[in-house]
Amino acid sequence: MGSSRRSRLRRISAISVPVLALAAALGMSVTQAQAEPGASARLVGTSTATTGAFTPSGDGDVTQVEFAGETDAEAATAPYAGIITDRSLSSGHGSSKSIAVRSGPRAKSNPALKGGFDGLNLYQQRYARGGNQFTVEPPDQALCVGNGHVLEAVNDVLNVYDTSGASVLPDNTATNIVSGSPRNVDHAVDLNSFFGYAPAINRSTGVRAQFVTDPVCLFDAATQRFFVGVLTLETRPNGSFTTVNHIDMAVSQSANPAGSWNIYRLDVTNDGTNTGGANPGPYLGDYPHIGADANGVYITTNAYPWGTNGFAGAQVYALSKAQLAAGASSVTTVHLDTSGMVPVPSEAGSTQPGFTVWPAQSPGTSSFETAAGGTEYFLSSNAADEATHPVSGSVGSHQSNQVVVWALTNTSSLNTSTPAVSLSAKVLGSEMYAIPPKAQQLGAGSAPTTATPQGFCINDTTTATIAGAGCWRLLFGGQPAHNEVVSKPDSNDTRMQQVMYANGKLWGALDTAVNPTVDSVPGPQRAGIAWFIVKPSVASGSLTAKMALQGYLGRAGADLTYPAIGVTPSGRGVMAFSYTDDTTFPSAGYASIDALVGTGPISIAKEGAATDDGFTSYKAQVGDPPRTRWGDYSAAAVDGSSVWIASEYVANACNYTTWGGPFFTGGTGDNLLGTCAGASHGPGVRTAIGNWSTRVSQLTP
Repeated sequence: MGSSRRSRLRRISAISVPVLALAAALGMSVTQAQAEPGASARLVGTSTATTGAFTPSGDGDVTQVEFAGETDAEAATAPYAGIITDRSLSSGHGSSKSIAVRSGPRAKSNPALKGGFDGLNLYQQRYARGGNQFTVEPPDQALCVGNGHVLEAVNDVLNVYDTSGASVLPDNTATNIVSGSPRNVDHAVDLNSFFGYAPAINRSTGVRAQFVTDPVCLFDAATQRFFVGVLTLETRPNGSFTTVNHIDMAVSQSANPAGSWNIYRLDVTNDGTNTGGANPGPYLGDYPHIGADANGVYITTNAYPWGTNGFAGAQVYALSKAQLAAGASSVTTVHLDTSGMVPVPSEAGSTQPGFTVWPAQSPGTSSFETAAGGTEYFLSSNAADEATHPVSGSVGSHQSNQVVVWALTNTSSLNTSTPAVSLSAKVLGSEMYAIPPKAQQLGAGSAPTTATPQGFCINDTTTATIAGAGCWRLLFGGQPAHNEVVSKPDSNDTRMQQVMYANGKLWGALDTAVNPTVDSVPGPQRAGIAWFIVKPSVASGSLTAKMALQGYLGRAGADLTYPAIGVTPSGRGVMAFSYTDDTTFPSAGYASIDALVGTGPISIAKEGAATDDGFTSYKAQVGDPPRTRWGDYSAAAVDGSSVWIASEYVANACNYTTWGGPFFTGGTGDNLLGTCAGASHGPGVRTAIGNWSTRVSQLTP
């Protein structure tokens, strides 16, 4: 979610757990014996991926507001001050297309890039549903693939493609009128329409509807159903939050995501540690993620209290997959609160809540864990204040050498009238990971040139425009300081990212600081990835786990951020991430991963074409210091022998003159500032205040 509340809370991430030996297997577990049956997920309607009713936006709009009121003005947590090194990290510069990371054993697979296409972008986000949308960054990325379809959801828009990248949704260009002209958004549909809500903002009246954010999705090969989930916050007409929020789940009625869907709703407002005392409710069910086993679909959230600082624990929701797939009117939901479930090894009797407890997805129909009555696994990390200081919010040491393995057993009982699942957690010793530094990109820290048009515009005081001398007048009512620089994109914190359970192993990765070695000497700190392959088991009746393999992925002079792992049933995997370095624009990268030798060479699926030029990069837009939002999460999906990945990057360049168009004296082009769409009005490649894109790639590992 792009909200200041979640972002503010998540960015106090730090830890206070002392450093232990890297290989220590701590072997501590806690079991929550009694799950809490929650309110049922209710069927509230049906839908198709088509645009709902709207009033076209244009010159007569009551409001020109670009933000939903959720911008983030907090500085990111300081990067780790120490050194984390691994001799297998790369040295030297390497090629921008294929960068050697390690010498030694070859990975058992070298992914073949079979194809790819540009997915959703900020232009489509902003101008879907007649422009009654907000400018949102970063792109929160959902991807699921099956039955010849690729479904992508990003922030508040959704599209469905065939495997060549052509949208299979109805062409809505002719009716998508913005400022008097049809706007081609490549058939994309806003998520407010998809879930049956009014436009995010009615620009002719200024009235706001539900705030939909953080999309997630999966395709379940066993039921041949697509599942799309979002966090929805109820608002008043002026956009203020009521504190009521729910998880909305769309379940396709067939294997065709361009067809009909059932819409379910699950209230999460009061699901947290308690409703009084420390961290009192109501709560925000933030940062939802989705997984599945043979019996259930699982949504996890991070519960933040609306009225106070602090954190109220990760929440787990277990729903019967069979009931969802069958379109049941009410799906019994089991709710589990992870508060107090994670032991603190250095403090006898002390516990922590789970934080970003990410449920596993499994490829195909035979990769699920069937022991202990059916089991769903999860992974999480504990290097965040949400884990170590959930009440006080104090700042810790920003480092950990532990991951937490979770198992929800007896999931077959979800198909009965009296589900009896049990959640357990085990702390496992791991390699060190810590808060990464911001990523570098070409020109970072220097004044924007005309190739970075929004940044250049904010600094400009001389260009003749329809509003007077100085481009800044096109963006601001009052004159800002003219001291902006090209940004350093955010590198996330240390929360766990996408998790897979495949080939009997649990796969996960997270962002970390690394010091790649150069000539056997640790080099300057960069953003990199720590990855983990865990061998869990519940065969003995209780959760056991050991680290099968772990390592780092990074290279000297480069930054790798927001990993997502997809693994085939045979254990061949691909890790997606965003890639930048001092001479490369933000790009979509990937590397192989397997349980024998770890990761293979870093490769670029699609190289970026320009610097990040989003509004969160600039002090004049979001305050000083700015937080250049990038990512939140990438995505990977497995379809047969293919792994599909999606990452944020910058797909298109646009120079200053084209960006300004007819808003510059004597200029020509689109009557929407900054779209670079030309006199034919599109499709545009960006918006006035942002230029993020996504890249979807198919690989055969």
